[in-house]
Amino acid sequence: MFEKTLKKLGLQEKEVRVYLSLLKLGSAPVRKIAEEAELNRSTAHDILNKLIAEGLASFLDKTKHRYFTAEPPEHILSALKIRKDRLEETEREIQKILPELKSLYEKSESRPKARYFEGEVGLRSILKDVLNSVSRTVEKQYYVFSSSTIRETVHRAFPGYNQERTKLGISVKTISIGPGGGLHGLDERKWLSEKEGSPTYTLIYANKVALISLENSHPIGVVIEDKNTYQTQVMIFKALWEKL
Repeated sequence: MFEKTLKKLGLQEKEVRVYLSLLKLGSAPVRKIAEEAELNRSTAHDILNKLIAEGLASFLDKTKHRYFTAEPPEHILSALKIRKDRLEETEREIQKILPELKSLYEKSESRPKARYFEGEVGLRSILKDVLNSVSRTVEKQYYVFSSSTIRETVHRAFPGYNQERTKLGISVKTISIGPGGGLHGLDERKWLSEKEGSPTYTLIYANKVALISLENSHPIGVVIEDKNTYQTQVMIFKALWEKL
């Protein structure tokens, strides 16, 4: 339990071992601490210097040897506050330079036209991009080819997605492939087939096309950012929509 909690502070496994060794030994030279932590002397010495910098340890020179000791455990909270203050300061600095960084990203001619995502975290990133991108368009509308084989995976990655979508005033037209699928507000749905799903889930939005599929139950996705590809997919979607 100690190890797991201390790792959340940002300490590595070996650093945790050295810190706990200090607590057990009270005051000891590097050699003794290295033995207790089952590390070589050089590694233990480097870690001790880091713990001192973090305010978790200190030392005292005794004749020929330097003796190290752990600071009171209460100092862990102080170290945590220092890290929190640093993160907040870094966040403020990033907020200041974010507009300039965004401008560089949008103007760059060499930036990627395709981005790849994996897992539910990646899937959630795609869905967030849909909301962020479509909310900045005039029509605030996008299109989906929804597959019953992947639908639940998509919903699990972002449970409150439709609530966020409707809150932003974004509408969607969906062509479902396979059974299931319902309405959640500001949406329309038609079925291409109510029997069998397709291997991919496609979102067509804001000059982008996102393709999502499953590989051994693991979601993978690619977002293609290209106006021509987007317009072609919209044309196909609308033509099919009118026929259903």
